[in-house]
Amino acid sequence: MSVYVTGDTHGDFQRFTTKNFPQLKGMDRDDYMIICGDFGGVWAGEQTDGHKLDWLEDKPFTTLFVDGNHENFDLLNFCPEREWHGGRAHVVRPHVLHLMRGQVFEIGGLTWFTMGGAASHDTQDGILDPAKPGFERRYWALRRMNAMFRVLGHSWWPEEMPSEAEYAEAEASLERSGWCVDCVLTHCVPTSVTKALDPSYQPDKLTDFLEMVRNRCQFRRWFAGHYHTNRIIDERFIIQWEQISQLE
Repeated sequence: MSVYVTGDTHGDFQRFTTKNFPQLKGMDRDDYMIICGDFGGVWAGEQTDGHKLDWLEDKPFTTLFVDGNHENFDLLNFCPEREWHGGRAHVVRPHVLHLMRGQVFEIGGLTWFTMGGAASHDTQDGILDPAKPGFERRYWALRRMNAMFRVLGHSWWPEEMPSEAEYAEAEASLERSGWCVDCVLTHCVPTSVTKALDPSYQPDKLTDFLEMVRNRCQFRRWFAGHYHTNRIIDERFIIQWEQISQLE
């Protein structure tokens, strides 16, 4: 049994080809590939996404992911839910599973606390609502300006940030675990770690919640994506992007 961790895929799974990842030749369903958010494989509907998800399902390993901020939450939350290895998961394919927020799983002989989600940083010029008057005019004006904006229900969903119920479930799960896990798996990182990445990053409710987890929970490693970099901070925080790392 082996466990690998990588960063954002945004619906592009070419890093898992034999050419790019030759280790897959010796893997089976008891081996895990964990994606730290912005999975992006559930985005435009089965007609568009289906062939990519089937391709991923055909890989010999089991794919696991937490959600990021660039997910279609309408479709993702429509996937069937099941209990899996101690926590709740959405079944995208039989061996492609979304690890839901606020859960504690046993994976590869280790306990993992999962808390997906993040605040988008590419919405500086607004989030447009297609139902409001003047949408098309505003949309094309922003496109011509190369503006940083997203569209509600098409490229942005408010569910990118956890709900109060998800925060409560996360605390309850950690309480049951005695605030002690082997690994934490998120998309963004605690407020103090974002400052180490870039002092210009602004904290938000989720990064502050994760800061509380950082201070209160005992853990060995914390894996995250979101920042499109491969870095290790304070030895325990592993920020992943295109790199694939194997747990020792």
